[in-house]
Amino acid sequence: MRLGVLDIGSNSAHLRVVDACPGSPPLPVYRHKTPTKLGEAIGPDGAVDPTGVARLVDAVRAALGGARRQQVVELIPFATSAVRDAANRDEILRALAVEAQLAVGFLSGEDEARLTYFAAHRWYGWSTGPLLLLDIGGGSMEIAQGRDEDPALAISLPLGAGRLTRSHLPDHPASRRQVKVLREYVREVLGPAVQRLHWEGRPHRAVATSKTFKQLAHFAGEADPAGTGQRVIYRSDLKTWIPRLAAMSPAQRAELPGVSASRARQLLAGAVVAATTMSALGVDRLDVCPWALREGLLLRRMAPLPSPDALRQVQLIQSIGAGVASLEQHRQVRGEERSSRVVVGGSGM
Repeated sequence: MRLGVLDIGSNSAHLRVVDACPGSPPLPVYRHKTPTKLGEAIGPDGAVDPTGVARLVDAVRAALGGARRQQVVELIPFATSAVRDAANRDEILRALAVEAQLAVGFLSGEDEARLTYFAAHRWYGWSTGPLLLLDIGGGSMEIAQGRDEDPALAISLPLGAGRLTRSHLPDHPASRRQVKVLREYVREVLGPAVQRLHWEGRPHRAVATSKTFKQLAHFAGEADPAGTGQRVIYRSDLKTWIPRLAAMSPAQRAELPGVSASRARQLLAGAVVAATTMSALGVDRLDVCPWALREGLLLRRMAPLPSPDALRQVQLIQSIGAGVASLEQHRQVRGEERSSRVVVGGSGM
């Protein structure tokens, strides 16, 4: 079955299409990414401005065009914290429903943490033992820890790299004081979560997902000494890089290996959050996991956990309008009897 996940985030609308079969890992066949730049469109009141909403609608339309061309049988569209926490969230969702003709849901931060952990646990397998997961997005940071596929603890904190750049790092290059104030703020917000995580005991493996960690791993990390082909990040190396990143302009950061221009401005905040969190949790090394939230949604769809799944399903042709009619007619001509569905993320899983 050909499945798609449409991740509508603060930086881009990212479509991932896979061929999925129960019992096998999802096989990537197509990806499409269109910038949304929602972080740049959030005003002092916490609302996304009209230009940002229009750009988001255009990005979603482009992604849906890719889904149609790939003949996606089932699509899972969801919005992350940039939309979920926006002051005009309902207005944004109405614009997507009316102008892009797509009903988009969103997950709670805790459910994002659980699904991302689920994907990482599947990647490393049962032999990995107790697992700690860190994920830094644009608006929030997710932390999860456990031994089984459903974590014992899942937390979402307002420590996203984009959010903290807007609130604490107005200047680039940034001053030492700005970095210090940000570090102290991250420690303060982390405090209760750190205490709770210590109750769970020390994990056997600490892993990181998200674009923030992947970009940091390109220039501040190194190849896994175990020869897995993945990257690892050491806290000592990350701490060395923070003053260097603070002294750079966004353009200079964008010249670093693996860093995109669209995320260069928020890279410093991401590094501060990563290093401060690792220090607070006593983690010296993070393994960068290639699977994250999108894969977690796909894996959950292919092999649901025992708990009830609150994702509701509607017909794709009803959700994204008459523009899909030609695809449906093409399927009928070919004698295909599979229905096209959109799976829309609910407010909880």
